[in-house]
Amino acid sequence: MQQKSWNPLGGTCKQPPGRTHSAVELWKPGAQDASSQAQGGSSCILREEARMPHSAGGTAGVGLEAAEPTALLTRAEPPSEPTGVLSEEQIRLKKLKRQEEEQAHATSLPPRASSPPQILPQLSPEQLGMIEKLVAAQQQCNQRSFSDRLRVTPWPMAPDPHSREARQQRFAHFTELAIVSVQEIVDFAKQLPGFLQLSREDQIALLKTSAIEVMLLETSRRYNPGSESITFLKDFSYNREDFAKAGLQVEFINPIFEFSRAMNELQLNDAEFALLIAISIFSADRPNVQDQLQVERLQHTYVEALHAYVSIHHPHDRLMFPRMLMKLVSLRTLSSVHSEQVFALRLQDKKLPPLLSEIWDVHE
Repeated sequence: MQQKSWNPLGGTCKQPPGRTHSAVELWKPGAQDASSQAQGGSSCILREEARMPHSAGGTAGVGLEAAEPTALLTRAEPPSEPTGVLSEEQIRLKKLKRQEEEQAHATSLPPRASSPPQILPQLSPEQLGMIEKLVAAQQQCNQRSFSDRLRVTPWPMAPDPHSREARQQRFAHFTELAIVSVQEIVDFAKQLPGFLQLSREDQIALLKTSAIEVMLLETSRRYNPGSESITFLKDFSYNREDFAKAGLQVEFINPIFEFSRAMNELQLNDAEFALLIAISIFSADRPNVQDQLQVERLQHTYVEALHAYVSIHHPHDRLMFPRMLMKLVSLRTLSSVHSEQVFALRLQDKKLPPLLSEIWDVHE
C-alpha cells in the first residue's frame, strides 16, 4: 500500500519513525548529531564551562549558562520571513496573469467535438419525384371530392331535431360523407407507385382493412383546435355533439377527436400526411394479403422516404419520426373501436349503403 504523506489539514498522518517532531527536540540531550556524540557529549562540557570562573574579559560562559535551548536555536537559526507568502497586490497580479494565459490558450485551441458529426439522410431524386407525385395526387383527389359535396344529403334543419325523419337524414348525411371519403382513398391508392402491380386480391384486401384508418388520418387533417370541430368537403364542420346526433356512439366519437387533436399538435404538412397514408395502406399484416413480401418491400420504400424527409425538415427533433409511426399504432386501436361502432349500428337497425357494407365486411 502507498504510504500516507503529510497532511497539513488532517493531523492524522503518522510521523515517519526516527524523525523528531520539532526543531526544539534537536537540542534535547541525546538528540545531537553524530559528531557531538563522538566528542564525548558536548552538552556536559558546556555546563561545566558555565560553572567555571570568568576569564579576564571573557563572557562566553555567562552567555552559555543563561541561554535556554530554544534561545540557542533562535540564535543559531534566526527565523526569516517565509518566502512563499505574497502580498495582496502580488496575488492579484498573478491571478490576472493566469486568467490571461488561460484565455489565450482557450482561443488558440480548435473547438473540441464531443461526438462525430451526424450524417443526415438525403432524399434521392427518385424519392423526391415520388413525394411530389403523392402530394399532387392527394390534392387532385381532394378537389374531386369537393365537387361531390353538392350531391350529399343536406344536414336537416327541421323544426324538431329529434324527429325520426331528422335522425335518418343526419345519418344519411354522414354515411354519404363516408362514401365520398372511401372513393377518394381508392383513387389515391391507385396512384401510389407499386399499388397497381399487386394482384387484384391484394389490392382489395389492403383497401378494405386500411380504409377506416386512412379516413381517420384525413379527418385529423381537417381538425380545427380552436372550435374543436372537423371540416369535411370545405364547407361542412361538425363538433362532438353533431357526431352524436348522427347516431355515433360517444365511445367512438371521443377517440376520433382525441386522435385528431394529437395529430394536429404534430403540425404535419401535405407530404408527411401523404407518406403516412401510403405506409398505412401498404401493411403486409392485413388479413387475406397473399404477397406479403412484396407489400413489405413497397412499404419499406415509403418508410425510408418519410424518414429522410422528416430528418431534413425536423433536424432538431429526433423523436418526430417515431412519433409519427406510433400514430399508425393508435390507428389500429381506433379501427377496432370502429368495428364495435358498426356492430352497434346494426343493432339499431341502421343500414349502411352497399359500398360501406362491402368495404367494412358488414353482412346484412
